[in-house]
Amino acid sequence: MEWLERNVPKVVLAPSFVAILVFVYGFIAWTAWISFTRSRLMPRYELDGVTQYTRLFAAPRWDVAMNNLFIFGGLFIVISMVIGLMLAIFLDQKIRAEGVLRTIYLYPMALSLIVTGTAWKWILNPGLGIQQAIRGWGFEDFTFDWLIQPDMAIYTVVLAAVWQASGFVMALFLAGLRSVDSEIIRAAQVDGIPTHRIYSAIIIPTMAPIFLSAFIVLAHLAIKAFDLVIALTGGGPGYATDLPATYMYAMAFSRGDLGQAASSAMIMMMVIFAIVVPYLYSELRPRRDQ
Repeated sequence: MEWLERNVPKVVLAPSFVAILVFVYGFIAWTAWISFTRSRLMPRYELDGVTQYTRLFAAPRWDVAMNNLFIFGGLFIVISMVIGLMLAIFLDQKIRAEGVLRTIYLYPMALSLIVTGTAWKWILNPGLGIQQAIRGWGFEDFTFDWLIQPDMAIYTVVLAAVWQASGFVMALFLAGLRSVDSEIIRAAQVDGIPTHRIYSAIIIPTMAPIFLSAFIVLAHLAIKAFDLVIALTGGGPGYATDLPATYMYAMAFSRGDLGQAASSAMIMMMVIFAIVVPYLYSELRPRRDQ
């Protein structure tokens, strides 16, 4: 009984630990192995060097996917953080309808990405959405057909993603604003410092960890973006809105090329590690110094 009492936590956690070890890290290792083989429709386990990575970086579609990732990720992160900060500062003014507005701003985050993509597909459809509505008001020359333009379609994905994520970023920033010591703000107001200077020189700089956390979350969402693209554009026109996740899916389940899917998955994982590992290092280093 004494042994059981001492080891109950280990016994309870053991199944979860084994499941994570097998179904997360085990499959990561399997994917990494497959990325160094000539696997096609079915996996092959004979190593063949970096052939799949050579093919990957020579593929025009992968170039499009990576370029789209930088465009989508950069705009998505920057615009979401700017809008989120502006909304948070607006709500921080102790306005009367704060509760209602906060709920409205957060509502898009409660929707699944499939629902968001489908709704924005209707809104941006030239024959059904904004373009048709404005033309119906008498502006016959108005054109807003980004959804079917290969050069502009990726920006419709940015638009839908920002609409969904900016409320979440607003909640993060609002919590940060409310955590700032009110005595510091009162002292600045007594000294006659304008409100915009209080925010820009005192409050916002103290929120650097929250900015970093928001950046990490948004970057993670951008790198693994899949549902929204599939629902909104399907990766099209052609593969003009492909992202690494949709490329990986297409290689694995449409083209029957497991080697390419595995190599693209490993590149995605390395990009995520390149963002997350420095963040974890910066967060854990003070704890080791204490």
